[in-house]
Amino acid sequence: MSGAVIFDPLLPWPVLWALVALGVAMVALSLWRGLAGWWLRGLAAATVLLALANPALQREDRTPLSDIVVLVVDESASQRISDRPDQTARAVARVEAEIAAMDNTELRVVRLGDGDGNEGTLLMTALSEALAEEPSARLAGAILLTDGQLHDIERAPDLPAPLHTLLTGHDTDWDRRLIVKNAPAFAIIDEEVTLTLRIEDQGAVPAGLGGDAELSVAIDGQEPQTFRVPVGQDLELPVTLGHGGRNVIQFRLAAAPDELTERNNAAVVQINGVRDRLRVLLVSGEPHPGERTWRNLLKSDSAVDLVHFTILRPPEKQDGVPVTELSLIAFPTRELFLDKIDEFDLIVFDRYKRRGILPMIYLENVRSYVEEGGAVLVAAGPDFATADSIFRSPLADILPATPTARVIEDGYRPAITDLGQRHPVTEGLKAAAGGDWGRWFRLIELEPVGGQVVMSGMDERPLLVLDRVGEGRVALMASDHAWLWNRGFEGGGPQLELLRRLAHWMMKEPELEEEALSAEAEGQVMTITRRSLAEGARSVEVTRPDGETVTLDLEESAPGRFTATYEGPEIGLYRLSDEEMDTVIALGPAAPREFEETIASGDKLSPAVEATRGGLLAVEDGVPDIRTVREGRLAAGRGWIGITPREAYLTADVTILPLAPAWAFLALAALFSLGAWLREGRR
Repeated sequence: MSGAVIFDPLLPWPVLWALVALGVAMVALSLWRGLAGWWLRGLAAATVLLALANPALQREDRTPLSDIVVLVVDESASQRISDRPDQTARAVARVEAEIAAMDNTELRVVRLGDGDGNEGTLLMTALSEALAEEPSARLAGAILLTDGQLHDIERAPDLPAPLHTLLTGHDTDWDRRLIVKNAPAFAIIDEEVTLTLRIEDQGAVPAGLGGDAELSVAIDGQEPQTFRVPVGQDLELPVTLGHGGRNVIQFRLAAAPDELTERNNAAVVQINGVRDRLRVLLVSGEPHPGERTWRNLLKSDSAVDLVHFTILRPPEKQDGVPVTELSLIAFPTRELFLDKIDEFDLIVFDRYKRRGILPMIYLENVRSYVEEGGAVLVAAGPDFATADSIFRSPLADILPATPTARVIEDGYRPAITDLGQRHPVTEGLKAAAGGDWGRWFRLIELEPVGGQVVMSGMDERPLLVLDRVGEGRVALMASDHAWLWNRGFEGGGPQLELLRRLAHWMMKEPELEEEALSAEAEGQVMTITRRSLAEGARSVEVTRPDGETVTLDLEESAPGRFTATYEGPEIGLYRLSDEEMDTVIALGPAAPREFEETIASGDKLSPAVEATRGGLLAVEDGVPDIRTVREGRLAAGRGWIGITPREAYLTADVTILPLAPAWAFLALAALFSLGAWLREGRR
């Protein structure tokens, strides 16, 4: 129970205070005039004013509420190294026992794991959320059990009670970590790019530890190379990417004796390899409607450098025009096909036929160019079926089909073969175009001798044949009527998309490889894709960073495409293999924030703790006792921390009674007035 006197004046307070001033003035006047009953007059006025103030006695029935102490337990990744989990468990048990032994006090335990993505330890966010669920009037204190490595100190809340920190870890802890200071997301293939690395030692580094460390570097999961590198200095590492698409580079430091953890001894960098400028040589045998189609396709790509020659004046053309009056450019055959042929990524022969312009030795050089990694696309016209065909040259050794000398001039709709449904060049092409394709009206009859037929014409005759020759690639299109699609004839067709895919496949773009094993990561979940022209069940073996292996069965999600998803249990490099192909993928950030700083330290938390006069103590020195202290006093000392009792309560009932009835005030005021009259009259 609790009681208090309250006032509910019958007149507004300004009026009441004016009456008080008037009463004081009258009493002062009486005293000045020497009236003997001045003090009785003052009592009478005070009694009237008290009655006007309407005093009442308020009694409250209160239910005491317990004090609350919040304990935030940091269970992030950096708290799971060394013996910190045991230290944490012992400290939690001791705090729970101490609070349980205190009267009228409750403990709220909040456990904090790793933040989403790479946010790090959000310790203050967890504390703020815990405080938001409790009445501030009952908060007696807050305790943080952590290694002090948090990443949201700017979110520290204002506390009405002491804040304490219990630090895990040991004074003798030390750690070595690898830092990737600079790594580009993209780099040009076959051009050197520089990565900046640094090796740092933290904490109580043992005396006599060498000034260098052993660093191994592995690209795309290949055999690593090992180097001795200095510690504490920036290291410039030149790297040259050998292929397009994702290149995974893994760095790993050899473990040092007694270091705190090896989790930050490795880093993974993923760089996408891109071509600087794709150089394409387009040789048109003669002007025709489809010539501009090829030119527009290649010129529309800003990353393509196109060299285009059209043979307008073949050697057999003799019309008597003086050479000095011709404005034509001589075909630089030697420069293009001997000196600089290796500089081109793709050579396109568009309706080209032998006219003596390119000697056989030049065409032999083209064949060697393909076998050594180049690419040739032949867009065949009617001349391909004649005796002057480019097939009647050294290129016959690399072309995947033989002409039968028959040219079919009839309408047909190009179709995707069963194999073409699985090949990335033509996969999904029908669905992407929407509706039926327009007809073509010319087809050079071919007899395949190798490669894959991905498109067919009338009566399932080969229309587009793809093949790999040595290190290079060859494509043969048995028609020169692709331009009809570009003109929208009978609705047209996916001409630009087909030719774009074809050109990029020949230039070995990774996303168009017909046999490929790849993986894409989103958080800790990877999506594995296996593309293959072969049919049948597929599986892949996943090797985790800890060396454990898991076998996953792949499901055919589309013709030639097998997929599966897998959630990695930890961050790091995962190796994928299906006995035919291998790849690697990194899950999680290249350098997790949780392991950037692993040495326990209270530097970040000191300002917030000192602002509440709390304490910062090490768990290795023993878990401190918990005492009660008065508000505003120092709340920590050697071996102890304090909480502030709040004495909060819940009001269950309120009773208000007048201090005295109105007639009592009136009678008392009259009695004082009568006494003043009698005293002054008798005098």
